[in-house]
Amino acid sequence: MNRLSGKWMVVVSLLFGTFTMILNNSMLNPAIPLFMEVFEVDAVAAGWIITIFMVSMGMTMPVTGYLGDKFGKKKVYLMGLSLFVLGSLLGSFSWTLEVLIFFRAIQGIAGGIMMPLSMALIFEAFPRKERGMATGVWGVAAMMAPTIGPTLGGVIVEMATWHFLFLVNVPFGLLALVVATMYLKEVPTNPGIRFDRWGFLFVTLGVGAILFALGNTSSLEHLQDPLNVTLILLGLVSIYFFVRVEKRAEFPLLDLSILRIKAYSLSIWVTGVTSVGLFAGIFLIPLLIQQVYGLSAIITGLVFLPAALLSGIFMSIGGRILDRRGATGIVTSGVLILGGGTIALSFMSMETALFWIFFWMAVRGVGMGFSSIPATTAGMNAIPEKVVSRGSAMNNVFRQMSNALGIVFVSIYFEVRRSQLFAENGFSIEEASLQAINEGFLIIGILTLLTVPAAFMLGKKSKEAEMEIEKEEERKKA
Repeated sequence: MNRLSGKWMVVVSLLFGTFTMILNNSMLNPAIPLFMEVFEVDAVAAGWIITIFMVSMGMTMPVTGYLGDKFGKKKVYLMGLSLFVLGSLLGSFSWTLEVLIFFRAIQGIAGGIMMPLSMALIFEAFPRKERGMATGVWGVAAMMAPTIGPTLGGVIVEMATWHFLFLVNVPFGLLALVVATMYLKEVPTNPGIRFDRWGFLFVTLGVGAILFALGNTSSLEHLQDPLNVTLILLGLVSIYFFVRVEKRAEFPLLDLSILRIKAYSLSIWVTGVTSVGLFAGIFLIPLLIQQVYGLSAIITGLVFLPAALLSGIFMSIGGRILDRRGATGIVTSGVLILGGGTIALSFMSMETALFWIFFWMAVRGVGMGFSSIPATTAGMNAIPEKVVSRGSAMNNVFRQMSNALGIVFVSIYFEVRRSQLFAENGFSIEEASLQAINEGFLIIGILTLLTVPAAFMLGKKSKEAEMEIEKEEERKKA
């Protein structure tokens, strides 16, 4: 470790913690049937093990910018990581489903602290022209963990008890805590800022209500449920009042003025669409492999591995290119490759060789590596240094919303379209499932390709914004 420079040890420190947190969340998905059996509950109740994490994480993210600026990013990140280890340890001792959901909420709060501050700490440690490579390496955790987590979770469930799904986090979390304590650098704080309590109230209520409703939605009937409709409307109204409050706040919880910076707003759009594509694939591919082709969950996990590996490799390559040549070529290429690979998956048939699914998933991995984190980095580079932590928090909130929307859209479309094809067109259940999956990939692929102009403009606007920031910095030095 000592051979690495101090700033790269910052990345390694954050990589440990972020990877452990995201991996744990994705490991629990294949264990839901087991939790139903252990706690003697239905799928809706057991699903809260996943939903509560997403909701509590999304509700916590908006406040992390304030906490980092007020008390110090390193101190708050270490608090979040400690909270995650504690939630993992306590989760392994859960004696009822309600208790387990409570401890999962603690883990979600910890994740909501860790994710935004991880990127903010990297931006503090690296100059603007080196951040692409740094975030590319760190982003391996965000891309690879959701794809290998279900496979690892399935192995743990098969070979051990469910308690180890939580206990496995403890040694890795403690290691991450030690490394982060040693190598993270504390940055100047702003003790004079005041807490925006009304902004916090409205954004927490708004984000929480929307994520709560989306987390409970996996079919058209759920979307029409009065409670979910009410929650979504409540969330939208709350976010409207949040925007009104933030415009007048002396110390806004989230500085919405940075959305006027074209490069930043374009980066949020591009990363939001790529997140929809990522999680749509995570939802649809297991259905394709297991329900259509009748293969095992292990094969499903193997299909994801080349995509995860190539995503990590090309994320680092993309970050290096971003630092040297800017965002235009790399992000645009990434979105094109991702969109093309996604559309290719819409042409699967009952006779398609498994090789082609591996191949096109790998192509999607290349596109994801070139587009997602480089787009985020380009947008973050375009905003002033003083609001980086709040910009990171806002970016993560939008990403969380995109993840939830992506899963809700493809799950509802799949269920509705499959039922329609099965009932009205005389398809077998496998043929109906395949057609619905193909159409889902086609829609997501077209949406991705429609984002190409935004990706191209992102490169142009980010370069202009960086030049303005550099001029401003030179003026201040003079």
